[in-house]
Amino acid sequence: MGDPVIRERIRIAESVSRALSSHRGVVALETTVVTHGLPSPEGVRTAREMEAQVTSAGAVPATVGLLEGSVRVGLSEAELERLAATPDAPKVSLSNLAAALVAQGHGSTTVAATMLVAYAAGIGVFATGGIGGVHHGAEETDDVSADLTALARFPVAVVCSGAKAILDLPRTLERLETLGVPVYGWRCDRFPAFWRRASELPVDQRFDDMDRLAEAIQAHRALGTGTGIIVANPVPEADELDAADYEQALARALEAASKLGVRGRAVTPLLLNQMKRATGGAAVRANISLLRDNARVAGELAVALARG
Repeated sequence: MGDPVIRERIRIAESVSRALSSHRGVVALETTVVTHGLPSPEGVRTAREMEAQVTSAGAVPATVGLLEGSVRVGLSEAELERLAATPDAPKVSLSNLAAALVAQGHGSTTVAATMLVAYAAGIGVFATGGIGGVHHGAEETDDVSADLTALARFPVAVVCSGAKAILDLPRTLERLETLGVPVYGWRCDRFPAFWRRASELPVDQRFDDMDRLAEAIQAHRALGTGTGIIVANPVPEADELDAADYEQALARALEAASKLGVRGRAVTPLLLNQMKRATGGAAVRANISLLRDNARVAGELAVALARG
């Protein structure tokens, strides 16, 4: 179960440890939403709201972050505040996790790093906003998120509102198929586009019953492919961005990123900030709404998997 070196660096909170020992449902949560994804103090507030949603569904939340050179699984309120108050806290992914641990500092975990930690800790469900994927222009830049690498390697079910809409969604879905990662739609037939409930792209299979979804996830794991699973849950309808406003804002955000020549880990924060400005804050409200709802669905899924 994971690499022994990373297990030595993990400190699991007592509440999470008890839940794992008693085979209760546990949901991993990432922390880039706290340090990079949302403006202060919305990041910390939303992280706590996500934990509350997991708890209300009957599962145990396990928020993941780096503090003083160790990976914490199940951050306390004080620890989360410390991380949020860290100036320029790095986004920790697969490529820089080891260096961040050796540096003995703080850091927030991305989707990829959180999947690695969740797998190593024995947690099979993870809730986030949207996964990373293939960026526009990747045929020239080869800019592809490490989230896809993690999905190919760690059999964790990731509940998300699809991939971030700033990405090349058709290429992202194509890459997921190539990697053998199934995309299951939770009460939807088409792949969500983060702030929009649906793209024109189909999911692999729609599920309307949580027990059936849990059964499909268990069956996939039993195949031994070792890959993760995407559980695509659309943004709540009331908070979906208007189609015309969304298209205009997205076009402006992509143009700004292209002019600035931003690459790598800096792309997503820049584009999200551009979207926030272009939509007058509507994108932030939608982001918070989908994060909360994904945490709720993940909690229900973790309970169903534990029950099965």
